[in-house]
Amino acid sequence: MRIARFTTGGDPRFALVEGEPGSEELVVITGDPIYTPVQPTGERVPLDDDAVRLLAPVIPRSKIVGVGRNYADHAAEHGVAVPTQPLLFLKPNTTVIGPDDPILLPDWTEHVEHEAELAVVIGKVTKDVPPERALDHVFGFTVANDVTARDIQRSDDQWTRAKGFDGSCPLGPWIVPGLDVEDLAVRSRVNGEARQDGRTSQMVFDTAYLVSYVSEVFTLLPGDVILTGTPAGVGPVVDRDVVECEVEEIGVLRNPVLRRR
Repeated sequence: MRIARFTTGGDPRFALVEGEPGSEELVVITGDPIYTPVQPTGERVPLDDDAVRLLAPVIPRSKIVGVGRNYADHAAEHGVAVPTQPLLFLKPNTTVIGPDDPILLPDWTEHVEHEAELAVVIGKVTKDVPPERALDHVFGFTVANDVTARDIQRSDDQWTRAKGFDGSCPLGPWIVPGLDVEDLAVRSRVNGEARQDGRTSQMVFDTAYLVSYVSEVFTLLPGDVILTGTPAGVGPVVDRDVVECEVEEIGVLRNPVLRRR
């Protein structure tokens, strides 16, 4: 099952996505599926309808928790050690944009990089959950791009500016519940050129452990998002680039890049 959030010009709505690539249909449902049972309305809308615009599948009401250096090869490419415990940071919900929304490069950074990641969407209130029960608290999974101002990350003692600016957390194209995420490909492309090609099995700390660990620090609320880290191959994006982040069994998240003028 795939769950999308979309608009045709009015208020955002949710839908189940059915069909093969290139011929998908949106089966419109009532309410917000994180909070209410799924109930089809009977309306079906072709995904390629010109009026359809996919939105970020979730806007966290509380928080986005990022995990830094969770792939050893990514830590190595930056010349830093792999953490002995998950390295956590926060991104505000104002960082979230959806598929095809532009990533706007702030004028105070000269070096912004893409980071393709598997994102976890929490489905119920979660506090101090053990790893063996952690995935029971997950609503589903989507694709994220943890856009990072790398020069600012290096110059600031904390990562707030580098990772928390508006538009620095594209999410999409939809949420997939019930997915086995133990060994999925995580890839990125810039202007069609391959940049990243890793697998979730290469994570230092796996998804269940991360949900458990984060829940010891913060109470996780429905709709909260955990970014699980990025594999090696991150690189710069500049004005007019197009970034594609992909997680196997979920889909491709595409965003153009624009420099603020």
